[in-house]
Amino acid sequence: MSFTEKIGQLMQRPGQDAVPNDDVPWWMKYAGRGLGTVGGAIAVFLGLWVATGILFAQIDCLIAGIWQMLAGFVCILIEAPCCCMFLDFVQNISDFMERKPYYYRGALYIVISLPAIVLCLGLGTLFGSGLIFATGVIYGMMSLGKKASVEEMRSKATGGAEGPGGVMPDAMPAHMKSSLVDNAQPVAFSGSPFDSNV
Repeated sequence: MSFTEKIGQLMQRPGQDAVPNDDVPWWMKYAGRGLGTVGGAIAVFLGLWVATGILFAQIDCLIAGIWQMLAGFVCILIEAPCCCMFLDFVQNISDFMERKPYYYRGALYIVISLPAIVLCLGLGTLFGSGLIFATGVIYGMMSLGKKASVEEMRSKATGGAEGPGGVMPDAMPAHMKSSLVDNAQPVAFSGSPFDSNV
């Protein structure tokens, strides 16, 4: 058993299948979960920092800071429910999001990261909400799935008309023939365009 399999068994949730049923690489799953957890914690801290803008009568920065703290808390709630064991509903929310496709999580993180940046553009909101946004981008990439092999892409590009060894057959299928130049006349030699007597 490899080291990554041992770590995977330790990180496994209760009731989770031992064999993953998707084709997302293991490093991308851990990158999304790790960035979501660390980014959420940093967003909460920086949200508190941005909310101190109320001392300078910046109401929009107060609202942005509170929003960023809530977005960071939601990110931690979904990605690392072990950090919020004192709340009894956390595991239900985390299990609900685990059953959904990856693009749900990606869209959620991208949507909740934008209002803080729009309300109070600064280094604190840009970095804190930017980490949540990056987590959403990683989950969006995970939802795209595994890239196809070269043979599959070539087969799709040619419409499945490839022969063995990736060579196109001599006779093209009817759906691939072009009817643009059906009436084209053959090119013939007509002589030189200038008078040869001069």
